[in-house]
Amino acid sequence: MASRRALHFVFKVGNRFQTVHFYRDILGMKVLRHEEFEEGCKASCNGPYDGKWSKTMVGFGPEDNHFVAELTYNYGIGDYKLGNDFMGIMLTSSQAVSNARKLKWPITEVEDGVFETEAPGGYKFYLQNHSSPQSDPILKVTLAVSDLQKSLHYWSDLLEMKIYRKDEEKKRALLGYADNQCKLELQGIEGAVDHATAFGRIAFSCPQKELPELESLMKRENQKILTPLVSLDTPGKATVQVVILSDPDGHEICFVGDEAFRELSKIDPDGSKLLDNVSHTPGFLSQ
Repeated sequence: MASRRALHFVFKVGNRFQTVHFYRDILGMKVLRHEEFEEGCKASCNGPYDGKWSKTMVGFGPEDNHFVAELTYNYGIGDYKLGNDFMGIMLTSSQAVSNARKLKWPITEVEDGVFETEAPGGYKFYLQNHSSPQSDPILKVTLAVSDLQKSLHYWSDLLEMKIYRKDEEKKRALLGYADNQCKLELQGIEGAVDHATAFGRIAFSCPQKELPELESLMKRENQKILTPLVSLDTPGKATVQVVILSDPDGHEICFVGDEAFRELSKIDPDGSKLLDNVSHTPGFLSQ
């Protein structure tokens, strides 16, 4: 469905200083916007926490045409337990490989020209050591599933993602909404998917008018809805409507109205400065 877009993956981060260093100085991403909040999100964007938190969007380019990372930091929460749910993000960037070597960030070649590394918190990234043939270097996000066929029914039949590749033997499938967008890879594993406390969330946009239809579809199909259609306010910015879903393995999925999100997600030229100003507050290095 060409009208839908892959937007971002949400990571909970315990050490904001080291995390931003990884995304900016190793991967080579830019801070697109930074926001501070005094209380938890109505759609649990920062997880099950009610206190002060921040959101930092980082990426290789504008959110209109790049898949980005949303880094959520909950003040006072220093670490999160990793599960087996998130299996990695693959991107193409010889510069990232060069940066890691230069700054002595640990990387391991796992296959010819592909290097594995970890963001602070243990989140895995796979770096292809050549220049990206497309405008967005991020190629795919891989999530673990316990039953590939059941997951394909959910993601392809219900959420209308196109199946680009499927390998029954390796229990793996690649899906997406458009050829030039970041793809979702589903990887079958033995046993249950464990989200622990570090669980993330993948986000997509669709025309706002489709949100009630999507919610109704999930109700008819007896699928889990974590947050019914709700409006989220960001002070001084656009109000967006979202519905939060849960797939058969408990992966959180946010669908947001595209029109308002494009307004909300405009690059803030002061984003880096806002984030760096926080770094000057006492105790930031432990963040």
